[in-house]
Amino acid sequence: MALKEQINIDLKAALLGGNRFGVDVLRGLKATILNEEVAQNKREDGLEDSVIEQLIAREVKKRNESAVIYDGANRPELASNERQEAQILSTYLPKQLTENEINIVVTRVIAEMGATSPSMMGQVIGAVKKELGNTADGALVAQLVKSALN
Repeated sequence: MALKEQINIDLKAALLGGNRFGVDVLRGLKATILNEEVAQNKREDGLEDSVIEQLIAREVKKRNESAVIYDGANRPELASNERQEAQILSTYLPKQLTENEINIVVTRVIAEMGATSPSMMGQVIGAVKKELGNTADGALVAQLVKSALN
């Protein structure tokens, strides 16, 4: 089943179940997907699941960053709200790899590319991200590549 269809099914279930918070989060997600479809001129065809996963990952990252800012501003109720939204959105993302699993891929890609200096960091990060897709956080990948090349 396509990811967009699953989101629609879950939205209907939230509406029927009276889950107002879940309805609001999923409607926001649908709006984000629609905006991207219009921007890419793919309204009729729809987006691929991998593109939708990237959108969801971006939305989760926004929520987590907002929660940190709210915590810093001593607004725990707003931070909690953002974390709950991120948790709902995260259910549509593939299982995230652990740091050790990412490190294994980073080490292998560095060996395959023959990268020996930090000047090749961008190429290594790109190759690792291409291989891992949405199963790894980009910032963590960059951090692991940087430490491996230094």
